[in-house]
Amino acid sequence: MSYVGPDFEPPRPRRSRRPLTVALAALVPGALLGWLVYQAVGGSDGSAAAGGASTPPAASSASAGRSTPPTGSPDSASPDSASPRSSPGDDGKPTAAAPGATGSEPLAGKVVVIDPGHNSGNFRHTAEINRKVDIGTGRKECDTTGTATDDGYPEAQFTLDVSHRLRTLLEQQGATVKLTHDRDEPPWGPCVDERARIGNTAHADAAISIHADGSATGNRGFHVILPGSVHAGGADTRPIVAPSRDLGERIAGNFVRATGSAPANYVGGGTGLVTRADLGGLNLSTVPKVFIECGNMRDSKDAARLTSGAWRQKAAEGISEGIVSFLRG
Repeated sequence: MSYVGPDFEPPRPRRSRRPLTVALAALVPGALLGWLVYQAVGGSDGSAAAGGASTPPAASSASAGRSTPPTGSPDSASPDSASPRSSPGDDGKPTAAAPGATGSEPLAGKVVVIDPGHNSGNFRHTAEINRKVDIGTGRKECDTTGTATDDGYPEAQFTLDVSHRLRTLLEQQGATVKLTHDRDEPPWGPCVDERARIGNTAHADAAISIHADGSATGNRGFHVILPGSVHAGGADTRPIVAPSRDLGERIAGNFVRATGSAPANYVGGGTGLVTRADLGGLNLSTVPKVFIECGNMRDSKDAARLTSGAWRQKAAEGISEGIVSFLRG
């Protein structure tokens, strides 16, 4: 998701269950979570500097500071006009779905909703995705096309691939998993309000929206976006702010360990956590939900990771482990 408006600027032409790891991700304080876990595992390339490209506004009483969207964000931006290209490092094969739960798996009875950011068909439906929808605090575009790497690997393709991998891992743990959209169904969107509604209707125990950023070159790393405290219009996030923060902290800690990525060096002050109140997918959710920006598609080093199938599997594992930790308490 790039920072241009709340959703993205147009592109340019082990399953690990180590108890100590899960415990660490759950206990590290939110403000230091990204760095402490990152240092604990020995680090990797890409340092996370405090401060960043955007200056965060004042923090809400329930959570950390909210950052001003750089050039695009999970709910809106200028539509993309270029058609998606094939993914470098993508084997082109969907991840096989896991067998049905038997009732004895650790997540049996739990429901997880995965929201693959954007849709590869959005660029063909600019009128539809530019339609404004109510997000509680105002009106925003229904959806956006998302960003892309400089070589043309679309964010929408990345998010769907990671979502398929994540679904398989969670189903293997016994969870019931629903995607807000899959491949060409629907052919565009759905709108950000509908994405939230899908999780609400499913009574999800946890929901996550998968994204990748489109920020400036040199801006590196991941960040997890938490819902701010919103009570306006049809939005009331107050009941989900605390559990969503818990979910986000656990995902961030496990993402560091699984992928070797550092927290973003341009938002979140090095914590890997950002709070926002301008995203319809979060504002309208009534279930614990976060967004994750897995890296910056416009930075060549991050792009090399995002276009690697092996790395995307690690990303799915880190996200899965965070969700499992949250759902198991």
